[in-house]
Amino acid sequence: MTLSDTLFYNIFSHYKPKLKQKANNIAVVYITLLQVSLLLLLGVFFSGFFRQMNMVTMSSFEAWTLFMLAAIFIYFKNWMQYTGKRRMMINAKMNKKKSNTYNIYLLWLLPVAILGLTYVVFQAS
Repeated sequence: MTLSDTLFYNIFSHYKPKLKQKANNIAVVYITLLQVSLLLLLGVFFSGFFRQMNMVTMSSFEAWTLFMLAAIFIYFKNWMQYTGKRRMMINAKMNKKKSNTYNIYLLWLLPVAILGLTYVVFQAS
């Protein structure tokens, strides 16, 4: 099990008692937001790195287009991965062993912190 599986299960299990049908959608959106924000952080870092190395790799429009296509791909990958048998396997594994539960506020603060770090890296480059 990966870290994203664990984070997905924590979000899913938090919202499952309250929002029965929407819990899976919220968890998929959370994992997608987290992965896309990490992708944005890496993109901004490498953009600044390549700019300081005086390398011209692609235009800004091409980079944003590639980022949007990657974000759509990540969403559909997560949607397909966490709506079928994989989610049932995660539920079975996490229920069998005692799992770590994370604070829901810290979990939602994680993508915001990554976006803040992205802004800092963008300003520095």
